[in-house]
Amino acid sequence: MERQKIHREYLLNATSKSILWSAISTPTGLEGWFADRVQSDDKTVTFFWGKTEHRDAEIIAVRAFSFIRFRWLDDEYEREYFELKMTNNELTNDFVLEVTDFAAVDEVNDLRELWDSQVDTLRRTCGF
Repeated sequence: MERQKIHREYLLNATSKSILWSAISTPTGLEGWFADRVQSDDKTVTFFWGKTEHRDAEIIAVRAFSFIRFRWLDDEYEREYFELKMTNNELTNDFVLEVTDFAAVDEVNDLRELWDSQVDTLRRTCGF
């Protein structure tokens, strides 16, 4: 099945890089918008949704206050990942959250809508 890389950019009215970094890289921050519950054991992170759904991911790359890249452990496509990256627009001093993910060609629109929804939750939760 053909896969496609997805890249989304979201302008956030965040004024604190620490708050944004915490929201995308810590279990507590991720619980506010990405999953219902998050447990981390150094390089392995378990995401929980609802009462029964959960997925394990490993952190495969991280640069503090820049990006964090995860790979789902149950993913058959070993080269695929999802990445949350923060950049700063020096003119406006606003932050941009860049999301990179992969999906089957027939699921691209669904994945885009899912990320749009998740980032809307992030905005509400953190006041961005």
